[in-house]
Amino acid sequence: MEFQDVVRRRRMVRRYTADPVAPTQLDRILSNAVRAPSAGFSQGWSFLVLDTPEQVARYWDIFTGDAEWEADGWLRGMRTAPVLILPCSSKAAYLSRYAEPDKGWTDQDEARWPMPFWHMDTAMAVLLMLQTAVDEGLGACYFGIPPNHDAQVRETFGIPPDWDPIGVVSVGHPDTGGAQGSPRRRARIPMEQVVHRGHW
Repeated sequence: MEFQDVVRRRRMVRRYTADPVAPTQLDRILSNAVRAPSAGFSQGWSFLVLDTPEQVARYWDIFTGDAEWEADGWLRGMRTAPVLILPCSSKAAYLSRYAEPDKGWTDQDEARWPMPFWHMDTAMAVLLMLQTAVDEGLGACYFGIPPNHDAQVRETFGIPPDWDPIGVVSVGHPDTGGAQGSPRRRARIPMEQVVHRGHW
C-alpha cells in the first residue's frame, strides 16, 4: 500500500471480527514499532502483548464491576479485539542514557527534560503500530488506561515499577458495522487553522 494511502486510511477501529491476527502480521507491527525515533537512541520502550483469548480476557476482567466503563457503549466493541498491546515507557532508561559519557548529564536530573521524551518516543512507536496495522489490512485503536485501574493492570501483568504503561493498542480485523468514530461526527480542522507559518 502506498504511504499516503496508509496515512489517509488510518482511523481508530472500535469493533473487530472474530478473525485472528496472523503471527506474521503481529510481528511486523512490533518490529516496525521499534523503528521509531528515540532521544539519544535510548529506546526506552517495551511492549506487553496479549494475543490469546485468555490473556485478553484477563485484561478486561480488571474492569468488571466498574459502572462507568461498563456503561460505556464503545467498550463492548473494544472487547472484540483479539490482540491488545500495552506500550510501556521507561523514564529511567532516558535518565541513565543521558548520564553516559557521550551525553554527560551525570546527575540524571529530570528537570533537564523540558518534555517527557520517554512518553513521546513511545507514542511515536504507537503511531507506527497503527500505520502498520493499516498496511497489513488490519484495524487498530489506541486508548488510555483509567488512572484508578493503573495499579491493578501493573499487578495483573507483572509490569515493573520503572515502566509506565501509556495506554493500550487494540488490533484486529475491522468490523465495518462498528462505531464510525469521531471523524464521522466532527469535521477535520482546516489546515489554515492549525498551521502557522513564521508567526502564530
